[in-house]
Amino acid sequence: MERTNDGRWMKTNFSHREKGWPTAKAENRKKKKNERTVGCISTIKRNLLQLQAHRSPKSIYIVSRVIAELLEMKFTNARTNSKFDTVDVVFADFDGILYHASNPDGGDKSKLMLSISLKFYKELQEHGADELIRSIYGKFLRESPEAGYSVSLVYDVADIPENFTALVEQASYLKRNCFASVFEKYFQFQESGQEGEKRAVIHYREDETLFIEAKSDRVTVIFSTLFKDPDDVVIGKVFLQEFREGRRASQTAPQVLYSVGEPPLELRNNPEARVGDNVGYITFVLFPRHTNKKARDNTISLIHTFRDYLHYHIKCSKAYLHTRMRSKTNDFLKVLNRALPEGKTEKKTITGRTFVQH
Repeated sequence: MERTNDGRWMKTNFSHREKGWPTAKAENRKKKKNERTVGCISTIKRNLLQLQAHRSPKSIYIVSRVIAELLEMKFTNARTNSKFDTVDVVFADFDGILYHASNPDGGDKSKLMLSISLKFYKELQEHGADELIRSIYGKFLRESPEAGYSVSLVYDVADIPENFTALVEQASYLKRNCFASVFEKYFQFQESGQEGEKRAVIHYREDETLFIEAKSDRVTVIFSTLFKDPDDVVIGKVFLQEFREGRRASQTAPQVLYSVGEPPLELRNNPEARVGDNVGYITFVLFPRHTNKKARDNTISLIHTFRDYLHYHIKCSKAYLHTRMRSKTNDFLKVLNRALPEGKTEKKTITGRTFVQH
């Protein structure tokens, strides 16, 4: 019951929630949601700036958690419990890459073999992938890889050192190290001032290609990527604009160029360069400060995952926008429901008399 200005009492049949007045609980929920939203956007922008400035931790981008956790568990069991388990696990990664963890030599439980399959590994072999992998993994590299796979590593679980953290970390970088050979080669060309070398072309995904070219003062890395949805093109442009903003904040960041439909000038006469409304080209211009021996490892770790990084954030942005639209639609429906006219019902005064409106 509520008392009006002229002293009469009026029955109220609606609650604060129905009238649209926010409760303290609703206000707290809204505040927390806004904080999460702002935090998410800030995190994305911060990661973009870190990628530009080459200051991000390497492990964020290249460590395979499946490999790291699997090997850590098996090595720990072997050392603490002398327990050798049967292993047969197949799992996937970005860019159509497959891993297989198993027991080699007819199921020898005391050994663990980790194999990786890259569809484009033959192209990497032309740029010294085999030599680089051999120099990194040494005795753990199997001379003949498992059938159907590109590289195989074999670990003697019964003879694992007490501190095996570095061993696990090294194995989890297997994909990155396979990719590294082509970058190492062209970074070395730039450092030694060699020009005129043939451009590297790596078909790292179906209908998507990586181009690398070295000059005396820079290395140009171009990713071609395919957008299956027209909305992805728009969101991709927004993210790449953030890269330009990031370069203003950090003068050491590489130059980033972006084009849709037409390849950049460097690839205009290249038959490998696709043309289409859904084809995008992202160009990184890497200078000696990015390719010198001190910085190149971090540069390779970050740049080889760029395509996956871009498309991951495009999908996350679309999911966020979709969630926001659904939330806004629900808010509009609540407003419309409150505007519905009341049905004809019998109304009575406080004394019990029927109220009739003429």
